[in-house]
Amino acid sequence: MEDLTCKTIAVFSRPFTVPGFDETLPAGEYEIETEMASPPDQRDPATWKASVLVKLHPRISHPGLARTLTVSLADLDQARARDKLTRRELADFFLEEMLADPMVQLLMKADGVSEAHLRHRYSGSGTSDPNLGAPSSKTTARRARDEESIRAAENEGMPARPDTPPPLRTGLAAEQT
Repeated sequence: MEDLTCKTIAVFSRPFTVPGFDETLPAGEYEIETEMASPPDQRDPATWKASVLVKLHPRISHPGLARTLTVSLADLDQARARDKLTRRELADFFLEEMLADPMVQLLMKADGVSEAHLRHRYSGSGTSDPNLGAPSSKTTARRARDEESIRAAENEGMPARPDTPPPLRTGLAAEQT
């Protein structure tokens, strides 16, 4: 029978976390076992998801205690990618992933936001670039127009406010007494 697991070592140069595990794991080498195919006793192989068994370092408080953690292959890959990337590279990676998303493309088109505008916004310079010609968001303009319509509807039938406040009547009240 063929071996269904692959054993390898993952090296993390910085402390890292994985979703669903509340502990920050220290940097170092971790033995990992990856299931290459669904187990033979799996009833529905189509629903099987690849997982990874990570052998954790023992805690200082319990040096003889062997611990393992089962995580999804995607979560481990994401942790390894974050470990390899600096913050700037991670932001660039996020931006590229975001721009590749078809839903983000639709929202950008609906709001009139260009790819160049987003790249400039995420570049970290923090200044606006007039050469980009990025329109103000349609949503912001629409929101202001909607708020004005709501104010007009709320005040419908109410007398208009005068531009200058009426004179105070305290002088008249003092004269009558």
